Amino acid sequence: MNVITPSLPEMFGRLLRAEGQGRSAKTVEVFGWMILAESVGIVFVPQLAVALLHLPEMVVQAENYFRLVGLLVGGLGMLYVAAGRLNAQGFVFASLLDRPLVPPAMLILWLCGILPWQLALAFAVQDFASFLWTLSAWRAEHRMTLSAG
Repeated sequence: MNVITPSLPEMFGRLLRAEGQGRSAKTVEVFGWMILAESVGIVFVPQLAVALLHLPEMVVQAENYFRLVGLLVGGLGMLYVAAGRLNAQGFVFASLLDRPLVPPAMLILWLCGILPWQLALAFAVQDFASFLWTLSAWRAEHRMTLSAG
């Protein structure tokens, strides 16, 4: 199979225009923007995030680790935004495999005393709600494909 790789300018153009973006890819993009915005808050004003989540006061070292987590979440958000804008159906599908695993992982981390319940609950609700939204959009797209074909 001979696949033509688009040039970087072509890919940036597709990223800017999001032509042919499906509903499920749009949900992934919106989720990406959401976690990207959260990461900016965590990196630049971690004490605000701590206050909003009613987390215990952090020492300087913990605040810096929290900022590092924010940076990593931002990278993930950027991947979600790009994949959504580019209508990357493989990534959309992979996100449907990944996001439902977050609530059980957060439960385990909370039960082990690794995460405070507020943070675990925030991650669990956000990821699972966005999973349901993407799944709903994916199924609607599939039904439209079947009825059109």
